[in-house]
Amino acid sequence: MLRSRELRLDGFLPYRLSITSNLVSDHIASAYQQLFGLTIPEWRLIAIVAEEGAVAQSAVCERSRMDKVMVSRAAIAMVGRGLLERTAHDGDRRSHLLVLTEAGRTLYADVAPKALELEAQLFAGFAPDELEAFVAMLHRIDAVALSLRA
Repeated sequence: MLRSRELRLDGFLPYRLSITSNLVSDHIASAYQQLFGLTIPEWRLIAIVAEEGAVAQSAVCERSRMDKVMVSRAAIAMVGRGLLERTAHDGDRRSHLLVLTEAGRTLYADVAPKALELEAQLFAGFAPDELEAFVAMLHRIDAVALSLRA
């Protein structure tokens, strides 16, 4: 992997991360679409708003690493379905805060257990200490990648 000076895609860690991420996302996206009619960006938006209570779209972009267009489309779709509403943002008149409607809270309450079940299925073969180390490594990779952008 990192020792070889010759590039082999299957051993190139950024490629492996991308492939694994795509496989996991595809699996989860299929379940969310079939069960709840949600795309991954829509689910991420619902989950972030559920955790934050009220959040600006720019904060959703920052937290999810989704671009503005993706977040905007997801928000428009969720507002259209009556799952989110936009409220005034006292701190910034140019933006709005997104909040879950009652239907959005109900959807989140239905989807969250399924999300945890899918996660459990994916990681059933790993010991708790392996998962803890894996999550820690992901956070370290995130931090390095963000620092390299600066």
